[in-house]
Amino acid sequence: GDTIFAVSSGHGRCGVAVIRTSGPGSRGALQSLTGRPALPPPRVLALRRIRDPATGEPLDRGLVVWFQGPQSFTGEDCAELHVHGGPAVVSGVLRALGALPGLRPAEPGEFTRRAFRRGKLDLTAAEGLGDLIRAETEAQRRQALRQMEGELGRLYQHWSDALTQALAHLEAYIDFSEDDNVEEEVLSQGEGWQGKGAGAGTPHPCSSQRDSWSLPAVDATVRALEREIGSHLQDGRRGELLRGGVRAVIAGPPNVGKSSLLNLLCQRPAAIVSPVAGTTRDVVEVALNVGGYPLVLSDTAGLRDATDPVEQEGVSRARDRLQEADLVLAVLDATAVPTEPVGLGAALGSLQPPPTTPCIMVLNKADLLKGKGGSLRAACTQGPPLPPVTLLSCKTGEGLDHLLALLARELARLCGDPLSGSPSLTQSRHSLHLRQCAVALARYGRERRSDLGLAAERLRLARRHLGSITGHVSTEDVLDIIFRDFCVGK
Repeated sequence: GDTIFAVSSGHGRCGVAVIRTSGPGSRGALQSLTGRPALPPPRVLALRRIRDPATGEPLDRGLVVWFQGPQSFTGEDCAELHVHGGPAVVSGVLRALGALPGLRPAEPGEFTRRAFRRGKLDLTAAEGLGDLIRAETEAQRRQALRQMEGELGRLYQHWSDALTQALAHLEAYIDFSEDDNVEEEVLSQGEGWQGKGAGAGTPHPCSSQRDSWSLPAVDATVRALEREIGSHLQDGRRGELLRGGVRAVIAGPPNVGKSSLLNLLCQRPAAIVSPVAGTTRDVVEVALNVGGYPLVLSDTAGLRDATDPVEQEGVSRARDRLQEADLVLAVLDATAVPTEPVGLGAALGSLQPPPTTPCIMVLNKADLLKGKGGSLRAACTQGPPLPPVTLLSCKTGEGLDHLLALLARELARLCGDPLSGSPSLTQSRHSLHLRQCAVALARYGRERRSDLGLAAERLRLARRHLGSITGHVSTEDVLDIIFRDFCVGK
């Protein structure tokens, strides 16, 4: 029942700052600060002089807007004050709000939490909102906006609704199978649910009109859900990579220009460059935006059999990062690698990159080839297939555009197009619950013929995992469908 307030436009000096309130005291707070009993029409900006209610001192002259619940972001009465963004103005308005009875500063994320509790957002949409605020690249923005607008939540809710109805029919059969109203065919006959746009099953003679199907084949519904969830899980972690950034590791022998490559890509001296081999001992990490996709690039120690204990630790960390990488930039000295395809492949293999991890070969120091670049380029296109190769000079910048094009292509392949196809998984939390849901559905198939009660429990567990993703878990949904779809007691 309390009312919260906070700066919604971020902190720091700015032209306009937005201060938001939410709760039953929002109306009184706006009236107190503007000195007017009459509020502006809902969702209409009005110019008002803002005063401290305790002293009457003018604080600013700005725009105010009133949102009457439930037509607001949180579903409660809300107000916004658009004031000048100077620190003194903002702190004065916040002080005045804090002095009003029943108002308190909001906790982190509390506005979104209230929106979730009042059904304005599900958990996936709330997570999408957080991702949208943190988005740093165009692709991240597109994915987060799509999730915030509810596409991912609607997909999971669609599965949950199908599972809820299947569970309701199964429980009705278990509880009322002795009645004439429920027949065993509900478990095995009809087309069942087959995803969006699926055909309807055979309608029950006592059921009322249905949207798409009335007596679903529970077994067919579960099998269809298993297929769809399995396909959704096998997306190569595209959504997670796009959300958190593709982890790319620069790997190679000492003194081939790995740190120079890092500095060239991020356009600043992020790593120490020295002609002395083994200068890099620890992992240096930077975040980049390449072609609209997020890239987390790591420079690592040169891979060799080191004798110095500190360098040994650096090499060990480099190999660990190499095994965890989503993408490898294998850097070799263009003046030292063999010019035949087999030798190039052997040079790459000596770095021991993970066999399933995408790789780009960067042949650095191309400015020192002195006309031998043609034979090296020919070696890259002949013989056994090699990963994408580019000649580069970190000293002159020659070949940088080609490298960036290769990077953008690999990032697009790893992350996919966030606007096409079904929405992707974006959180490991989603993956965990979906895998547990798939396990429960698989166990239903094994236990269906031996113990219907245990099979129904598997469907309840699967539904609970789906509901945990969106935040919607309710037993009443099952009861509603049982008594809506079956003429029990008539």
